[in-house]
Amino acid sequence: MKSTYDCVVIGAGPAGTAAASITAEAGLSTLLIEREQVPRFHVGESLMPETYWPLERLGMNERVRSAGWQVKKSVQFVTHRGNESSPFFFRQHDDRDCSDTWQVERSEFDKMLFDRAAELGADCYDQTRLLDVRFDETGAACGVELKCSDGQTRMIDCRVVVDASGQQSFLANKLGLKKVNPDLKKAAIWTYFRDAKRGEGDHEGATIIMNTESQNAWFWFIPQSRGITSIGCVGDNDYLLKGRGTPAEVFQQELANCPGLKPRLMGATQLGDVKTAKEFSYSTSQHAGQGWVLVGDAWGFIDPVYSSGVYFALEMGIRAADCIVEAFAADDLSGKRLGAWNESFEKGASWVRKLVHAFYTKEFSIGRFMKEHPEHQGNVTNLLIGRVFQDGAGEMFADMDASIQRAKMSTSM
Repeated sequence: MKSTYDCVVIGAGPAGTAAASITAEAGLSTLLIEREQVPRFHVGESLMPETYWPLERLGMNERVRSAGWQVKKSVQFVTHRGNESSPFFFRQHDDRDCSDTWQVERSEFDKMLFDRAAELGADCYDQTRLLDVRFDETGAACGVELKCSDGQTRMIDCRVVVDASGQQSFLANKLGLKKVNPDLKKAAIWTYFRDAKRGEGDHEGATIIMNTESQNAWFWFIPQSRGITSIGCVGDNDYLLKGRGTPAEVFQQELANCPGLKPRLMGATQLGDVKTAKEFSYSTSQHAGQGWVLVGDAWGFIDPVYSSGVYFALEMGIRAADCIVEAFAADDLSGKRLGAWNESFEKGASWVRKLVHAFYTKEFSIGRFMKEHPEHQGNVTNLLIGRVFQDGAGEMFADMDASIQRAKMSTSM
């Protein structure tokens, strides 16, 4: 580890590894640090098809394709009564290779990205913890203080800090930029099963989103390789984790309350204990400053329901890195220059955020909306694929808002 770098990237998840890969490939001296030992466990296994494009930029698609992970070709929704929507098959919408994606094992997937950053020239260190980000007298980020795997503390000088520290959100917390969405304070309880009943043919690897009868929670069903399926329950933090017993007991209670999931687990075997996480949705009021930029979950977290996390992280990492390379070329490391990618990204992400809010509206049903407005089938599929950065991505929402309003009025009568 050197004492001076052009860029220091904090966190070796998809956002950080993507950013480090691009800056290193462009010739900027780059340090990538990760506090845990790589590979490390992480939830968030389901990819959006649009992940194809940042992976292609990183030279990773063939490696991911050859890893043997479960191919994902569709998404399906199941109502609180157990009624199943027609599957959204990505290839029926766009018959190209980019319409197939994967249900990855994140420890292996993230390790591949970590190794790729090293191949492209980044200095990559795991078991290295960030203690602080240093700022100079002008307010510019100018370095970091680290505790390394050998137990030594090191002061590293740099010109740009990329905060990809995930939900730790180091700089956002340090600078008071984090804003929690009070309507989306969620928690997740999840575990893994062997031999859960999957779909058939092209639907075998589908992510399935299933509501519980009470509509106070929902389950994800994510088929993985080797016959293993990731199954998790998401609901309001207080509802799931306060006053109801252990997380394992709550998981079983909600499972008994989910008509779409129970038949899929007949004969299946649970593997290991349940895990829990707070899935609070939050944003940041400022995304870049002199010598620093936020990416990935350090930039913000929406919700896991549409599996946008990995795609958005990779996309942010690459967009931010491109701005960093341009900023060095222009000798302008201002927040305006480093965060120039943010406006267009936020516009696209806002459509997923809006779809998330619709999902948590009890009066909304995506199946019913499709019956009312079949002309929006392509628009909905685009959002599920992740095509949110093109013109017209949000054109369906006027009709969706009206549909939700009508449903609310009918239930209040």
